[in-house]
Amino acid sequence: MRFAVTTSYKPSKEEIHKARRLADEMEVEYVSRSRLKQYEKDHELDFYYVFDKNGQLVIRSGDSVFFFHPGMSKVRLKNIKLQDSDYLINSMGLTGRETVLDTTLGLGNEALLIANFLPEGRVIGLEASEHIFRIVSHGLEYYPYSDDWIKEAASRVEVYNVDLREFVRTCSNDSYDIVYCDPMFDTPQYRSHSINPLRAFASYERINREDVSEMLRVSSKRLILKSRTRDTLFQELDLKFDRLWGSKKSGVLYGVIEKK
Repeated sequence: MRFAVTTSYKPSKEEIHKARRLADEMEVEYVSRSRLKQYEKDHELDFYYVFDKNGQLVIRSGDSVFFFHPGMSKVRLKNIKLQDSDYLINSMGLTGRETVLDTTLGLGNEALLIANFLPEGRVIGLEASEHIFRIVSHGLEYYPYSDDWIKEAASRVEVYNVDLREFVRTCSNDSYDIVYCDPMFDTPQYRSHSINPLRAFASYERINREDVSEMLRVSSKRLILKSRTRDTLFQELDLKFDRLWGSKKSGVLYGVIEKK
């Protein structure tokens, strides 16, 4: 993909410094915002990074904007407080001290939700896509959180730009209490406006039985896999789950394999 790094209009010196530093790290061009339109015409960019005045990092491509926002984690915690139920959190059986490996970080909302229930634990998040990693890791650190619980949860999330297959094969047995994997669905939910801008950068590689075995090997308590009722992942893997539950309304399923 062809891309560049720029700033908002009339940037501060700090914004320019951050944008130049990012461009250097990613080995692409820094382009001043006043020159961006002409640069796009000359180089046919697929997208560009923008350091906004509010300190956030976003990716713009045409009318599409990809950015970090903890909104869904807030909605899910609110529902937990109202209904005392969340299939993912219930699947994890957290005591509050675990180290959870989230092998498919994505937008980071589930990692934040999990971290909220780990006052003495932490979440290790893996993201294979460099571009998703850049946006989400920056957002987790610099987002202007209005809720203290999200800010505290974010401080317990560590993010790494690495593919789950590569990572887990370097881990020793029982390295993490719980391993969670949420691969991209077979059938996209295009109604999800927060997910849609991410699709161009996401990893769609399927997990297989060997991947599952490796993830189970590095967990000391349990492995949790996420899929949908309309997808074929669980049928392809042909796994025996100790628990399989989810919501008929959303069609989301969580398969739990306990470590024997």
